[in-house]
Order: sequence, then C-alpha cells, then structure tokens
Amino acid sequence: MTGAVIAVGALALPAAAQEDTKVIGVSIPAATHGWAGGMNFHAQQAVERLEEVYPQLDFVLATASDAGKQVNDIEDMIATRNIDALVVLPFESEPLTAPVQAVADSGAWVTVVDRGLSVEGIEDLYVAGDNAGFGRVSGEFMADALPDGGKIVALRGIPTTIDNERVEGFEAAIEGSGIEVLGMEHGNWNRDDSFTVMQDFLSKYDSIDAVWASDDDMAIGVLAAIEAAGREDIQFVLGGAGMKEMIARTRDNDPMVPANVTYPPAMIATAIELTAVGLTSTAPVSGEFTIGSVLVTPENAAEYYYPDSPF
Repeated sequence: MTGAVIAVGALALPAAAQEDTKVIGVSIPAATHGWAGGMNFHAQQAVERLEEVYPQLDFVLATASDAGKQVNDIEDMIATRNIDALVVLPFESEPLTAPVQAVADSGAWVTVVDRGLSVEGIEDLYVAGDNAGFGRVSGEFMADALPDGGKIVALRGIPTTIDNERVEGFEAAIEGSGIEVLGMEHGNWNRDDSFTVMQDFLSKYDSIDAVWASDDDMAIGVLAAIEAAGREDIQFVLGGAGMKEMIARTRDNDPMVPANVTYPPAMIATAIELTAVGLTSTAPVSGEFTIGSVLVTPENAAEYYYPDSPF
C-alpha cells in the first residue's frame, strides 16, 4: 500500500493458546456518505473472508447512524458477547472515548481506526490515514495552483481529532503563500450540509478563487451549489479521499476538479485483519499503522481509478 508505515510495539495481542472461540467486535458508522459506504463495504468483505480463514474467531459487526447508537452497540458487545477485542471507527471522538475506555478496562484489546479518541493512550493499535499529511498535500497543491495567492473558502468534516489534524496540516502548508481563507465551516462530510454551507459562502463573498472541500462528498455538494448559483469566479474545488467519480473527473482533465488526495476507506479491512492476526498468533501488532496520502493528478489518476469500487 502506497505510503504505508507501521510502527509496532514490543507486545502482541494475547496469543490463541486456548482452543475456545474468541470474539472480535467491529463498530463503525453507517454509510451516511460515500467514504463511509466504501468503508462499510470493505468491513463486511473483511469479516466474511476472515471468518473463513480463522474458524476460531467470531465477528460481531455493528453500524451506527449516530454516536449514541454506536455507544449502545459497544455496550451491548461487552454485555452480551464478552468481546475479546474491539475494532472501532468512532462516529465522533468525544462521545466514544468513555465507552471505548470501558472496553479497554475490561481487558479486551482495542483497535481504533481513523477518527482518534479525545484521550490518548486508550487504544492498543491505531490504524489511520496520514491526516496531517492529507492536509499538507492539499495545502501544497492549493499554494502551487494559486502561485500569486488568492481568496479561498474551506469546508471541515465532522468535529474529530482527524479533522483538526487535516486543518492544521493545510493551514501550515499555505502559510506565507498569500492565500487568504475567507471562511471555514463544518460540512460534516455530507453533500447536503456542504451544499448549504457553500450557498452561505457564495452569498457572503462576491469573489472566491478556489475551495478546499477536504472530502469528495463535500466537494460534490460544493460543486452543485456553485453550478446552481451560476458563479464563474471559482477556478477549482479540491476534495479528497479518492471517490471514483472524482478521480475520473481529474483523469479527464475537468478544470473544476484538477486534483484529488487519497484517503482509502479500505483501511478498516487493514485494522480488522491486524487484530485477527494478533488474536491468533504471537505476531507483534501494537502501535500505529499510518497510510500515507498521495496527490492524484491527470498524469497518475488512472492508477487510483477503481471502476468496481462502491466508492
């Protein structure tokens, strides 16, 4: 996997010395937007495949449309399934921190994916994209595309630690470039929310040079708002995460989508598989697994276009 770096600790998950079945709980957000849809697809595929590979493992997969439902799912996994490990992609960081801490306190292994918890050190394994790098690559492209500076607006995702990391990386990359961020609001990685946010930006600012949408679903909402308003001042919109529709537009030299930044939803499968390996072997898997972000341009877009992908 391009840009993957793994840092392992000295300890592994408990080896499967006993013959009893071990249970891995997987708790993830529902497919509320494209990236999450791809993540759900890869989670289900990983569970089905690993159940065949590891007959001594059972998997409990639960999806939640909000943080409260996810908390209930995790509490139910502890109470009714006595899980040995939890793989969790938090819907939001703050509400999930205490429940996941309770899982860790019960003695179960904890793998956190993508959206970190609000307290460090709870998880045994963290699997994610390079969010600071995602923001940095996005900011570097923006600075290169607007060499004389310019006025931009930006959309943030759901309030999480990864959103903070992305924004910090982006802001550091454009510092000193002459780019002015007119406004920055949460689009919540949602097309409809981002359409509304962009409508507000368009009514507030008479001239905008470019938009950092920071996610492909949000970019689609932004592009729809621009088209509906008939605005021609905006040169381009930069999304991210590698949605096949957006990669195709970059590949085909769409001037409004000149680039993309990768952030693969298949990282959930990496997390589930590493957890399974740890429960069934003595392989050391604690630590961090970071999947680097790559700038996609018309020149390399074909390498990142997967027509059979659900995302």
